[in-house]
Amino acid sequence: MSSVGKKNLILPLAVLLGLILVGVGAYYYINHLLTTPIKLENIELDDKAALKLNALEQISKKNGITEWKLKASSATLLKDPKKAVLEDVDIIFYTKQNVQVHLTATRGELDTKTHDMILSENVTIRYQQYTLTSETLHYAKKPHIIRSDSRVTFDDVNSVIKADSMEIRLNQDLIILKGHVEGQFSENSQNPNSL
Repeated sequence: MSSVGKKNLILPLAVLLGLILVGVGAYYYINHLLTTPIKLENIELDDKAALKLNALEQISKKNGITEWKLKASSATLLKDPKKAVLEDVDIIFYTKQNVQVHLTATRGELDTKTHDMILSENVTIRYQQYTLTSETLHYAKKPHIIRSDSRVTFDDVNSVIKADSMEIRLNQDLIILKGHVEGQFSENSQNPNSL
């Protein structure tokens, strides 16, 4: 074989050998990247949480009749105790006469077994033109009662009533105010209805 023929043969073999070496090197490098475990840093785990939801909507019915509709911007479902921790809670309760009572709160806890609730921070209830505010409210599903053991303020445009505690019996369309009940009423107060 002549020297020109050897040069023509060596050049393709050298290129082929270089491509094989690059291919083998790339294979081992990619294999190393894929098999190396990923290290996670600064991750907080909530060992009590079973599930975190960005939004929650739930409807509670009893004997086919809607008792309440709940919406929350987020919910953390906990395994033990069985409850959901809610943020930005918005609930519509229905009385026996199907009248809506609208409740909002910054935070809430829903017992996922009994459907009882505790609502706190910026708690407000609106019924017709009336507004009720309190620090904390409790809802008991079985008797369908909303109650507060903290100071409540119940007002409309023309009157204000304050009390140490309160109970709203939704099935009886009744509000009971207890403890140091005081009020300011106006002659312009027109609505003789009660809840």
